[in-house]
Amino acid sequence: MNWDDAKVFLAVCRESTLRGAARILGVDQATVGRRVTALEQALGAKLFLRTSDGYALTTVGEAALLSVEKMEHSALELERRIQGMDDRLSGNVRVSTTDSLAIDFLIPAIARLHESHPDVRVQLDATTQFSSLTKREADIAVRNARPDDPDLIARRIAHWPVGLFASQAYVDARGVPSPGTAFEGHDLVVYQPYVKAGKEVTLASEPVGRGRIVAGLSSSLLVRRSIAAGIGVGEIPVYMGERDGLIRLWPERTRAQAYEVWLVTHADLRHTARVRAVIEQIVDAFAPENG
Repeated sequence: MNWDDAKVFLAVCRESTLRGAARILGVDQATVGRRVTALEQALGAKLFLRTSDGYALTTVGEAALLSVEKMEHSALELERRIQGMDDRLSGNVRVSTTDSLAIDFLIPAIARLHESHPDVRVQLDATTQFSSLTKREADIAVRNARPDDPDLIARRIAHWPVGLFASQAYVDARGVPSPGTAFEGHDLVVYQPYVKAGKEVTLASEPVGRGRIVAGLSSSLLVRRSIAAGIGVGEIPVYMGERDGLIRLWPERTRAQAYEVWLVTHADLRHTARVRAVIEQIVDAFAPENG
C-alpha cells in the first residue's frame, strides 16, 4: 500500500462515508469509491463492509488500520522534521483558534506580520474544534486549554478572570440581578457546550435555576455579541467585557476557573523560521493583556 492509497483508506475509516472522505481529501465521491475498490482488489481482501450507516471496517481492515496509522505517523514526523529545518521566511503557516481570539488578537498580529514578512502567508481557521497538530491539521493553535501531548510545546499567553456582564440597555430595562436569587426574573445567555456537558450551569458561581436561559451559543464571540445586543446576562472574560464596553455586574465575583489562552505548536516545528515569526507576533499581540 503506497502513501496515497493509505490516505484514502484513513479518510474513509475516519469519516465512515465516501462523501466525508472526499471532502477531507479534496476529490469527488466517485473517485474515493474507485480508489477503495482498487485498493481492496490489489490487496485481495475486503477492508470495509458497506452498511446503511456507512463504511465499517472488517477484521482485515482493522488489522490494516494499525499498520496504516504507523505509516501516517512516520510520514508526518518526516514532514515536520524537514519543515522544522526550514529557515526561509516564506510559505504557509496554518493557525487554529477561536473566533473571539482571531478577531481581537490574531488578525492584528497577522497584519503586523505582513508588514515585516510579506511572503509568510497565514491560513487562519477560527473554530470551536481542536485541530490536531500531530496530524498537521495546523502548525499553531491558540486555545483556552493546555494539551497533554508530550510532543507539543505549550505556552500560556493570557490569564483572565471571568465575570458577569450585561449591556447598558439591559440594565436600564431589567435592573441588576441580586446575588443569591439564582437570577430570578432575569434572562441569561450561556455557552452551549457547558449545557450539553450535563453539568450544573452557573454564572459567576451563582446557580441559574430561577433565571431563564434565552440563548445557548456555540462560541465565545456569539456570547459576547448576544450580551452586547441586550439579549441577557452572561459570563465572559473580564478583559473582553471591558473591551466591548459592557457593564460588569457583581465585580466582587469571578468564576472559579480563569480563562487561559495557550499557544501550542509541535516540537518539530518550533525552529521553523516562518512558524517562529508568526508565534512572535501572536505573543506580542497578547503581551499588553496577558494578565
